[in-house]
Amino acid sequence: MRIAIFGSCVSRDTAEFMPEAEVVAYVARHSVTSLESPHGTAGIDLSDLTSAFQKRMVTSDLKGSGIERIVKNADNLDVVLIDLVDERRGFWKFPDGTTMTNSIEVESCGAARAARRNGARLIEFGTDEHFAWWNTGFAMLIQELKGAGLWEKTILLDIEWAGAVDGAQHPQNDGFAKAGRQWRRLQRGSREAGRELSRGRGLADAWQSMRNIKPTEAEEYADRALSANSDYLRYRKEARSLTASSVMRESRELRIDRNHKWGPQPFHFRKEDYMSIVEEISVIAG
Repeated sequence: MRIAIFGSCVSRDTAEFMPEAEVVAYVARHSVTSLESPHGTAGIDLSDLTSAFQKRMVTSDLKGSGIERIVKNADNLDVVLIDLVDERRGFWKFPDGTTMTNSIEVESCGAARAARRNGARLIEFGTDEHFAWWNTGFAMLIQELKGAGLWEKTILLDIEWAGAVDGAQHPQNDGFAKAGRQWRRLQRGSREAGRELSRGRGLADAWQSMRNIKPTEAEEYADRALSANSDYLRYRKEARSLTASSVMRESRELRIDRNHKWGPQPFHFRKEDYMSIVEEISVIAG
């Protein structure tokens, strides 16, 4: 099966579990906003990026050429996979209206700092402004896929973030459960403040230590997944309405793989999760 991807690790990791799969085109580190209003490479210094892959992806985003790399292979593709993970970090909007995806690579090489100095604003994921820009960009992506005869072959991986590691129960996210997590965090903070006072520190230091208490790993995953899944909701709904097919998984069906090769994250799943997704893709793709 010959595959093109417009997305990130959710699609790429899934493709690795597809038998006899060949990823012909992989477009990552791209917000769809870059398709419509790419900033261009002028004045952007990527010299601190040591990976050829990272440079290629960021340069493609800056040029807005991601969809071209898919379309030029249209005659040889069996499936196009789309996911929305790369939208999560927002994008930079420059004074001239052009945009640049706020990828980890853009931040690590200093391009994000340079963008801010040049008057760009970070448009954060989940805001109304971001959604409006994303909406037109995603519609453009679909239009390009239709024009290339690829729309019928396109599958949206509508996969929520996992809120628990493998072997743990999915967190309850009702008001009572969230209040319970906050209460346990407060208790840990109170104990830490008490220890600070017993060491002879002042009330101000004890209060500060209480405020700065960190969540446990389980609490952090639960909170991150709950927030992200809420923010993604309207994006996913709109994306499903525009794509030919979709594979959906809810957070409660998924778990984080603690031993994932890219590290544990709410969007890095277990082998059985990927295999389940692959089975559904195979049915859709025939």
